[in-house]
Amino acid sequence: MHKYLPHTDKDIEQMLLVSKVETIDDLFVSIPKALRLKNPYDIPSALSDDNLTKHMKALASFNQELIIFRGAGSYDHYTPSVVKSLISRQEFLTSYTPYQPEVAQGTLQYIFEYQSMICELTGMEVSNASMYDGATSTAEAMFMAKAQTGKDKILISETVNPRIIEVVQTYAKYRNIEVVIVPQKNFITDLNFIKNNMQDSMGLIVQNPNYFGVIENYEGFAEVVHAHDGMFIMNAEGQSLALLKTPGAYHADIACGDLQSFGLPLSFGGAYGGYLATLNQFVRKMPGRICGVTTDVDGKRAFVLTLQAREQHIRRAKANSNICSNQSLMALAVTIYLSTMGKQGLIDVATESMQGAHYLYQKLLDTNKFEMISNEPFFKEFTLKAKFDVAAFEKSLLSDGILGPLHLGDNLLLFAVTERRTIEEMDHLVQKVVEQL
Repeated sequence: MHKYLPHTDKDIEQMLLVSKVETIDDLFVSIPKALRLKNPYDIPSALSDDNLTKHMKALASFNQELIIFRGAGSYDHYTPSVVKSLISRQEFLTSYTPYQPEVAQGTLQYIFEYQSMICELTGMEVSNASMYDGATSTAEAMFMAKAQTGKDKILISETVNPRIIEVVQTYAKYRNIEVVIVPQKNFITDLNFIKNNMQDSMGLIVQNPNYFGVIENYEGFAEVVHAHDGMFIMNAEGQSLALLKTPGAYHADIACGDLQSFGLPLSFGGAYGGYLATLNQFVRKMPGRICGVTTDVDGKRAFVLTLQAREQHIRRAKANSNICSNQSLMALAVTIYLSTMGKQGLIDVATESMQGAHYLYQKLLDTNKFEMISNEPFFKEFTLKAKFDVAAFEKSLLSDGILGPLHLGDNLLLFAVTERRTIEEMDHLVQKVVEQL
């Protein structure tokens, strides 16, 4: 196989010198050995179209399709076939950024529709054109709070997904922001800790439903945060917004989260899409771009880019963010999904997921193989404590084609149920539990 390497030996030598390593392989030592490829990829140098198709099908056959009872941020929802069909329409195939509205009306229109739907879902006043995912949108919300308040400390609840916390901490490290973890009590955020530690803080980040599946009541949180001139940031997974109280109803200043539930397949972890919405008074601190609607010289409706507050080619060092693209294809898929489902469809799917989760929850408790850890309400995820060997249980499920709950440690298992899970599948999972010693 012929390879094109753009760097000369001298280029590589100089880069290694600056990086203070001896070989290119040394650049990857931080990656755990268990995650590194042990054998080279079996990629032939050239194949005919027909043989290439056969080769790819053979590779795909190694993947095992599983019945999924795991969530923690990525959920096995159904995507209507119309979504995949419409996202490939040529009306949406424009350049990376629609700077020329004359040739990008299709892209600009769906961005405008996307923003409108996000505002309606979150109860906020303005949304940007989408973000990479829920974790990075949360980190960008932190940057908005810093830009608005000028403070260098932020509080984040321990009940937020650990992966989101890690991303926030990584972003914060290089902006010299102190991240303070708010402890949880009985799997809900400790408001008293917040009251005693909000001084000199730019704001507070919470998640609803939280990482353990609990629907937290955030009444009064915004008042505590605002009393110290901070910003209240709420991360909420997309589908939950169809049924639960919105960030706007809790008087949040910024709403953020993941939209994977809205027509985006699991895809081994991505690509997903995130949203970021806020109040009008904070719009100029928002990263990304915003699309608006106006009329042209002939009086016809026209979509345009209204605001690009963060573009580094405009603001450079003064930019609030270095993000230089949104997940536009993902935002398109989300927009088509939301349009296809409609308001009642979103409610129906969310309700079906919630009812399935509560059915499984009670069935599992009835086996006497679990301990209840919380009396708080939940949506489509819940955590129980197992009374048996979790590792053996996980292996038993995988051998039966089931991706079971996520083990959080200390025998705590986080289950997720979506509208795709049938009564038969849930009953089968319960039977697998009964079989445990």
